[in-house]
Amino acid sequence: MKKQRRKFSKEFKLKVILDAIRERETLQQLGKKYDMHPQQITNWKKEYLAKSLEIMDSKTPKQKEKDLQGEADKLYKKIGQLQMEVDFLKKNLEP
Repeated sequence: MKKQRRKFSKEFKLKVILDAIRERETLQQLGKKYDMHPQQITNWKKEYLAKSLEIMDSKTPKQKEKDLQGEADKLYKKIGQLQMEVDFLKKNLEP
């Protein structure tokens, strides 16, 4: 019979990660406490810390909106330029 993979809730993962960050117990002790391999705890902790850095470095929604608006303006300008070139070429290629 095939063994099914265990699925962990977000709350459980966060609880384990926070215990690992506090470092009051070793990874082996945490592994026994939560019935899981210490490497899994290490992987979750690394992923959590990496993503938390991204969150802290991320721009505010207003900054993101300004960046997107600037990109949209550049694209509209490029579209206009390309449309003018197409019109020019159509005009000059007609017999």
